[in-house]
Amino acid sequence: MAKKQSNSLEDLGSMVFSTGNSGFQGFDEEDEIEEIQAGDQLLEVHLEKKGRGGKTAVIIKGFEGSDEALKDLAKAVKGHCATGGSVKDGEIIIQGDMRPKILEYLQKQGYKTKRVGG
Repeated sequence: MAKKQSNSLEDLGSMVFSTGNSGFQGFDEEDEIEEIQAGDQLLEVHLEKKGRGGKTAVIIKGFEGSDEALKDLAKAVKGHCATGGSVKDGEIIIQGDMRPKILEYLQKQGYKTKRVGG
């Protein structure tokens, strides 16, 4: 006789499985990661020319926060500068030498900024 296959968690009923880890603690809403405020962050704005096929790019380094917050900031900066860019390895890469616009925008958002290089 063939066994009936379970297709969902509801089919398991009220069974509880354990991995034997007695030190497990659940996640509380109080444990949520707190975002660092803009005024408490120092963002370095670098100009980079090497390794980009002769094209210039601005790299924003030093952001502390979630990946989602980093992507949101990158999207806002790209929109303000009306240019392309990406997020890679915790850094925002903006196409072209847009440092004056980027510095102005970040300062208006409350970030402390530092212009680095060229």
